[in-house]
Parts: sequence; C-alpha cells; structure tokens
Amino acid sequence: MHHTGGPGWRITMDTCGPMMIALYIRDVAGLTGAGSPALSHAEPHIRAADHSRLTAHVGGTDALREQWEQWWTELLAGYPETEASMTPPDFPEFSAMPALHRVVQAHFGAALTWAREQNSAYSLMAAERETLGGHKILADLVQNREMELGRSARDFTLTIVEMPLAEQRAWFIEPNRLIMSQHLLDDQPTFLSYVQPVVELLV
Repeated sequence: MHHTGGPGWRITMDTCGPMMIALYIRDVAGLTGAGSPALSHAEPHIRAADHSRLTAHVGGTDALREQWEQWWTELLAGYPETEASMTPPDFPEFSAMPALHRVVQAHFGAALTWAREQNSAYSLMAAERETLGGHKILADLVQNREMELGRSARDFTLTIVEMPLAEQRAWFIEPNRLIMSQHLLDDQPTFLSYVQPVVELLV
C-alpha cells in the first residue's frame, strides 16, 4: 500500500485480493458488463466456462449475475475497512446466494491461485515505483491545485484500488474512490486524464 498525504488529506493506492477473486469469478462465469461500474475484462485473460447446468436449478445466469453484482457492491462498500471473508470448502458467506455459491465452490482454487499471482506481481511493481518515486505525481496534483485555488486542500481521502484490468483506464466511484488498471500510472498523460479531475473535485 502507498500513502501520499498532507495536512488533512490522504491518497492511498493498493490492490485488493477479494476483489481480484470476484473479478476472476465474473470472467470465468462470462458475466460481461456485470457490476457498477462495469469494469473491463481482467488481464491476464480468464477463459469463460458454461455454468448453465451448474446454476439451472438455482435461478440460472440471471440469478448468478444479480448475486455477483450484490457481492461486488458489498466488496466495494467495505473496502478498505473490512476484509471480506471466504471460508472454503462450504463458503457459508454465500449461503443466501445459491447460484454464486456453486460457481465460487467450483472455481475458488483457481481464482485464489490467479489472485495470488497477480498480487505478487503487483507487490513487485509497487516496490519498484516506491524506489523510482513514481507516486510523486499524486502529491504534485494536489499541490498544483492548491496553487490554482490559492488555498490549502480541504480535508479529503482518495482511495485508489489498482486491479489487473485489460483496459488502461480508471473508474470513479463517488464520493472518493477510484478503481484503476494497475498499469495506468505508467502512462502519465492517460493517468492524469482520469485522476486529475477527481483530485480537483476533492481539493
């Protein structure tokens, strides 16, 4: 996790293991466009499988999509204060979501392995950024805005969740959260096009 801050304000950048697992489940279930905001496919690519037989007696694909979206909303609302729990092999957390429950049971091992691999890669990348000062752009954004306004920043917190996503962009979730492709910071002009308006709004 990276923290950038000043008097009364803080920007954090980190990833989230449970959200990675949820992304894997979304993609392996072929739930394209599910969730709000609808994030792009994960990268590396996850091949979708047919779950129609698995979920046929518990509401089918429509129920699976609805239950996944409910889960995703809960993960977003809880991050970073509460770490979502998943308890194999029975996953009681999903007992009220039977379609999702079955798909999670079927794919949890592969999802966990994939998420751990992505988390390790993220940790290496984040450590390299720290060494090279790659996060300085965040403090610069706030300071530049303070100079424009002629005052100090208001008290605010901005939480940036970096995820292994195919599309190089960020998605703003009101009031103070961004989900972002984990390589977006490497492309500073594109990074600024998404993050600068949010910082300006908060400062």
